[in-house]
Amino acid sequence: MSKTPEHLVKSYDQELKHLQGLITDMGGIVESQVALAAQAVVHRDAAAAAKAIEDDRKVDALEHEVERFVIRLLALRQPMAGDLRHIVAALKITGDLERIGDYAANVAKRSIVLGQFALPFSLAGLAHMAQLVQENLKTIIDAVGERDAEKAVEVWRSDQAVDDIYNTIFRELITYMMEDPRDITPCTHLLFIAKNLERIGDHATNIAETIHYAVTGEALPDIRPKGDTSAYAVVRPKE
Repeated sequence: MSKTPEHLVKSYDQELKHLQGLITDMGGIVESQVALAAQAVVHRDAAAAAKAIEDDRKVDALEHEVERFVIRLLALRQPMAGDLRHIVAALKITGDLERIGDYAANVAKRSIVLGQFALPFSLAGLAHMAQLVQENLKTIIDAVGERDAEKAVEVWRSDQAVDDIYNTIFRELITYMMEDPRDITPCTHLLFIAKNLERIGDHATNIAETIHYAVTGEALPDIRPKGDTSAYAVVRPKE
């Protein structure tokens, strides 16, 4: 049985490392985008918002680069078993990272509009949600780089906490709008911002499922921690 020449094995290993590097770079930019977007909202930082929006183009460019590179790897190397799982996972992960970048840019854009309004209430809940989402995103990006299935499970399980905070924020903002119609416009923007953060959490969970399968070859359960019932919540104005 003939062996693959050593120089071809080294070349293939270098290509796999290059692919991993592209994903790591993309994850780093997206992580920065989310942090900048959160800063833009909580601290009304227009410069941070502009940077988050600008960086979205870099994320899109990296996604396209990964797509081209993966197609080339599949065509020329015909990977099998674990390598195949990781290469296909790269496509799914970059897709989720691209969507996270889009949501971060959207949060940043709404923060600029929000800066025109005086808010008569605290953004502490939203800041806490943003912090949790950022922590989960950092953990899952680390898990991708380290191929750590345990960290992936940690993020997968923590999605419920993000949803619980979102549901609380949803109810509070609806209450503010019911009590004072002047709050409707800023609260609407805050609702979209909170929903975008919640969706970032969902995509982090998607990445967790993907990396867990890529590393172990086993899928996480179909039913994951979710609890978004906010669309059906009945809220009464404060007394």
